[in-house]
Amino acid sequence: MFTYYTKDNAPIESQPLVQRSLKAWGFLPNLHAVMAEAPAVYEAYMDTWDTFTQGTTLTPLEQQVVMQTSNYENNCHYCMPGHSMLMKMSGMPADVIEALREGTPLADARLEALRTYSRELLNQRGHIGDAALQTFLDAGFTKRQALEVLVGLAAKLLSNFTNAIAHTEIDAPVKALTWTHPKDRASALKVANA
Repeated sequence: MFTYYTKDNAPIESQPLVQRSLKAWGFLPNLHAVMAEAPAVYEAYMDTWDTFTQGTTLTPLEQQVVMQTSNYENNCHYCMPGHSMLMKMSGMPADVIEALREGTPLADARLEALRTYSRELLNQRGHIGDAALQTFLDAGFTKRQALEVLVGLAAKLLSNFTNAIAHTEIDAPVKALTWTHPKDRASALKVANA
């Protein structure tokens, strides 16, 4: 239903953003090709991504924990493989990548506190209560970082929801990391065994 724009046919307002994507990634990810339909969404996503990854005090691994938690909770078939590839290419721990893909607790207590905090923010629409916030802070995070997590979740809302409505095709470089949410695997297994 949605068009996958290219550098040659993207709307004029999206042309600078397409060039920015090509410079950053070396190709035009399908998510960006779809977002080119709405330049305001495309720009908001790119700017929010850059702010989160370059302007917060969270480490690259912590940033990925936030984003992969969102990808899991929002069942993003497109973002989960892409971030899994980014994590692998960056040499991040395989056990962390696998746990985030499966939605299971992380062995590292600090990272698990971040995953839990991010998940609760999503599932409770921000209304997590003081005790949940204090648990996050007690894990060694700051009030600043409690708010910085929101920037990552904002970027992921734009990408996760775009992919949900557009059924964005997975990019060729990450097809080997295709992902299905565990609950969907369980449903498929029940149907196959029926």
